[in-house]
Amino acid sequence: MTAYEAIYFDLDRTLCEPTQDAATLLESTFDRVDVDPFCTPADLRAVVPSLPTAQTDREFYENLFAEAANRASVDPAISSSLADQYLEVQDPTAVQFRPGAKRALERARECGPVGLITNGGRPTQTKKLDALDIADAFDVRVFTDPGAGIDPKPSTVPFERALAELEVAADAAIHVGDSLHADIAGANAMGIDSAWIDTGQASLDDTPHRPTYELPSLEAFETIV
Repeated sequence: MTAYEAIYFDLDRTLCEPTQDAATLLESTFDRVDVDPFCTPADLRAVVPSLPTAQTDREFYENLFAEAANRASVDPAISSSLADQYLEVQDPTAVQFRPGAKRALERARECGPVGLITNGGRPTQTKKLDALDIADAFDVRVFTDPGAGIDPKPSTVPFERALAELEVAADAAIHVGDSLHADIAGANAMGIDSAWIDTGQASLDDTPHRPTYELPSLEAFETIV
């Protein structure tokens, strides 16, 4: 185990997960637009690494559906309507802790300062924190805000902000997240140790990014701190 001066967490799919069924949510979105489904939740996850930086949550989903449509040989013009309807049926407050997440957060706070580095705008992500009653659990919270120069992970900017706020050197911190593309690549680029939570949606065989630690879930968090 290693003693870190600060521990940072990702939010989505790391500390929490939606309680709305992804397939049902997507089906409802297509029904509202009266379009035959052309992608699955897995298809949407697969296109995320190729998307350009979005200024807002809505722009992110429009880009997401446009790229998925392109890959399915569907007119991407439908992406605007799909983004609007997806955000209508999606409930940011419908979240629950992932296995071991609540205890991991408590354990991290026993060790020292704790930070949140999350892709997603402050309004949406704060609703999730409030729903979980952990809005005050962090000593620093860094949200995506491209308009303010904070591009989403794997940009190093969110990590730089989080380190500066707690006055911690990169080699004295660790970042915990589920995304090899965003969390692990970003932490590695900053020289921060990383712990990857394997949610079964990605494989180390498909990426050059290597975490410092690989955990089956946050239930194993106490083995590394």
